[in-house]
Amino acid sequence: MGEMRVPAHALYGAQTQRAVENFPISNLRFSREFIRAMGLIKLAAATANMDLGLIDKNIGNAIVKAAQEVADGKLDEHFVLDIFQTGSGTSTNMNANEVISNRAIQILGGVLGSKKPVHPNDHVNMGQSSNDVIPTALHVAAMESIEHALIPALRKLQKALAAKANEFDSIVKIGRTHLQDATPVRLGQEFGGYARQAQLAIHRL
Repeated sequence: MGEMRVPAHALYGAQTQRAVENFPISNLRFSREFIRAMGLIKLAAATANMDLGLIDKNIGNAIVKAAQEVADGKLDEHFVLDIFQTGSGTSTNMNANEVISNRAIQILGGVLGSKKPVHPNDHVNMGQSSNDVIPTALHVAAMESIEHALIPALRKLQKALAAKANEFDSIVKIGRTHLQDATPVRLGQEFGGYARQAQLAIHRL
């Protein structure tokens, strides 16, 4: 409560600044994937609120534009909070609300920090709570990371292992089971098994 000094260039506001001062714990910041997810959630909420007639179209469209900039990574420097903070992630939710509100105000030609005509709580956070937003952001970030990072990496690994299986197919080695000698196998067979496991992992995802 009370007055709070915020850097003049910042798109975040007093609630974010309080959290910066209250939680100087690790210097670790949220990932690009998580911040992107926050932007997508706020964009979707603004779109839904416009469709329901709960928010003015001019305000809603400005929020959508600002939220897209968050999703695209254009405003990452304004997400300044430590990942260790209050349990429900309220500070991070408000960080996003304040950044998107102030950027939307800029888009509409208003005064930065005025909360007019776009309010971080009344407009950007309409119909939401930290208990909704933060878990959803975690799920969205995880889903996109699986689709765009993990699965492509597994495909690359599977191809590399399959190539080694072909390369090593003529090499015969002693198999091992419980630290005892077993039936001889080709090294290519072993790498073929690794490649199949990678392929199965891709299918499961």
